[in-house]
Amino acid sequence: MSKNAVIMHGTGGNPDVLWYPWLDRQLTARGYQVERPYYPSLNVEPISTFLPKVLDGRLFDADTVLVGHSGGAALLLAVLEHLQAPVAQTILVAGYATRPNNSDEPVLQDVYDWDRIRANGGEMYFINSITDPYGCDATQGRLMFDNLGGTQIVRDEGHFGDFNQPYDTFELIDRLIVPMQSERNDAEPHIPFAGEAGVPEIEVDENVAPRPEEEVADVARADVQSRPGG
Repeated sequence: MSKNAVIMHGTGGNPDVLWYPWLDRQLTARGYQVERPYYPSLNVEPISTFLPKVLDGRLFDADTVLVGHSGGAALLLAVLEHLQAPVAQTILVAGYATRPNNSDEPVLQDVYDWDRIRANGGEMYFINSITDPYGCDATQGRLMFDNLGGTQIVRDEGHFGDFNQPYDTFELIDRLIVPMQSERNDAEPHIPFAGEAGVPEIEVDENVAPRPEEEVADVARADVQSRPGG
């Protein structure tokens, strides 16, 4: 199967804002099939009726990378719990597992099967800020990390994009996503052979005095060679 990635936008957002299109282009250039679904009812419709629509007819397998932002990251927790097979990687940006503020959060489940999410999430990353205008901060990242393991990354960059926070690129995510097999194997390492052009000659600097241990070794070798049969 070919590598594929799904990028989930946040609450009230859409797939054509912030760093989502940029990441799509980056991964497409690396050979990924990228999907940026649009969910106007994300975090509006209860997760119990919304989740089946997300899962229906979509490919989630060992070649899938999941990336979610804010409410889209919270959505991925429910997605992972209900998958039938694990994905390769999950990256949750400004994600949360409990209500981060006083607003209703219908995207959240009351409880989570952390063991099942851990089993299905692949290599997991939680990227949160020290402070976040909506409360999706490093404390939320720590909660998920404590329950799921993986890697927690803490920055001080707000919500990683918002209506008043331009965030058109996200190089960190591109670096975190594992290379495809073809990316690793296309360029075989070149081992230079003796005498090949471009291989520097080893020069001896006659002005550098030998180290004491080298002098001792020279004397020992000379002594061995001077013996009969040496």
